[in-house]
Amino acid sequence: MTVYGATNSGPVRRVDVVVIGAGQAGLSAAYHLRRRGFAPYREATGGSGASGASEAVEAVEAVEAVEAVEADGGFVVLDADDAPGGAWAHRSPSLRMATVHGFHDLPDVELPEVDPNAAARDVVPGYFAAYEAQHALPVVRPVKVLAVRSESARPDARLLVETDSGTWSARALINATGTWTRPFLPHYPGRFAGRQLHYAAYRGPEEFAGKRVLVVGGGASAIQVLSEVAAVGETVWVTRTPPVYHAGPFTPEYGRAVVAKVEERVRQGLPVRSVVSVTGLGPSVAYRRAEELGALRRRPMFDRLTEHGVAWGDEELAVDAIVWATGFRPEVGHLAPLGLRSAGGGIALTGTRAGADPRVHLVGYGPSASTVGANRAGRAAVNEIVGLLGAPAAVAVTAGATTAG
Repeated sequence: MTVYGATNSGPVRRVDVVVIGAGQAGLSAAYHLRRRGFAPYREATGGSGASGASEAVEAVEAVEAVEAVEADGGFVVLDADDAPGGAWAHRSPSLRMATVHGFHDLPDVELPEVDPNAAARDVVPGYFAAYEAQHALPVVRPVKVLAVRSESARPDARLLVETDSGTWSARALINATGTWTRPFLPHYPGRFAGRQLHYAAYRGPEEFAGKRVLVVGGGASAIQVLSEVAAVGETVWVTRTPPVYHAGPFTPEYGRAVVAKVEERVRQGLPVRSVVSVTGLGPSVAYRRAEELGALRRRPMFDRLTEHGVAWGDEELAVDAIVWATGFRPEVGHLAPLGLRSAGGGIALTGTRAGADPRVHLVGYGPSASTVGANRAGRAAVNEIVGLLGAPAAVAVTAGATTAG
């Protein structure tokens, strides 16, 4: 269920588990929390929330009749977006389901058969919205998490989740904030006077018709841009290192080997590498289209930007626009007060559990930053939380909040 109209006033709301983010990883975690007996948070009728809150309560009551108790248990999902869909709602309208670089169903509900030409930014958010409703998941939106801190230095202290809509107190936290809100733009010397944008702001090839476009990056996002823009204009592809193409099938054994490599870096507390940096580029509709268009003639990374383009030593290339398909970084700044980062610069994890704090789990991070990995990570995180907190009583939770402590 979606609860709209959360306010910044009133006492701290207490639950057992707060999930931050309602993308694939967050919804998977929420599903497994319900399955293991954690009760969904419920806004009280007649409270300060907007009409969506009471409608959501009625929806849950129609799903199952359960006893209401004080809000001192259960779980809630806090989502910064206005509507379901996670990062998918912000993807380019030109990304079609046929060109999506892999998608795995959420637990228990298959994605219905869809038109391959349908826009992914419409199909997947619709699927997520139906999933939230079918499983009566307590998603509160829009809520932006500002900081997470420990109530005290005690190892069993509660966590305080501070948001733009008030504070939540929890015994455990599942962070599923993904990377979409932190696009990475590398720094290169010089200044380009033309159009520059990160892939996160790319909205299709139309604005680049008849132009020369430089595409930077060696992942699936760069391939999508090349496959579209090369059909309407001229493209130049540059990457920092030679791209690796994996010609064979992505077997379960190969997938496990790839995840193990990423997982080892996370276990050591090193900065996260993308899964595609290990898997390489695989066969896809977008790759074949880019290849047919002659757009995969890769050049090495340029030395500097110039007013009219880029340069390699004395060679300068004029371009009309630069699309930086240079990836994203994990959105974990709100966790800084917990001091989770290791000397290596990343957050060390054992499975999904933060090495520095067993109350905190990260899903959709590192080796689980894929739709299939996110599903598995959600289940693993909940299993660990049950081990930490114990199995809960399966009752619904109302918004009769109390102060933390």
